[in-house]
Amino acid sequence: MSQTIYRDIGGRDAVEAVVDDFYDRVLADEQLAPYFEDMDMDMDALRTHQVQFVSAVAGGPVEYTGADMREAHAHMDITAADFDLVGQYLQSALEDNGVPDEHVEAIMSEVVALKAPVLGR
Repeated sequence: MSQTIYRDIGGRDAVEAVVDDFYDRVLADEQLAPYFEDMDMDMDALRTHQVQFVSAVAGGPVEYTGADMREAHAHMDITAADFDLVGQYLQSALEDNGVPDEHVEAIMSEVVALKAPVLGR
């Protein structure tokens, strides 16, 4: 994916706004909040990793340096329904922050491709 999406959506500032919006939604959800209660890393570090991830899948000049998706989520016992709900929140955050539909679709296709590893399958 070229840097076009990253530039088109507004670069790092836009990605940070999307990630902040995304985590506001996720942490406010009673079904998802428990996943974040006993984390080994603090929320600032998690937000930083998420900014890296979204930037990387949007073709930004950033390399994702977080843990392998399977390893990072192995201890969490994430359900398919919860993965899908997180994806819905990310999609809504992208849309509500003005990311054009074709770019939302491209970013979300990268996220959907991670479902099996995140679920440990």
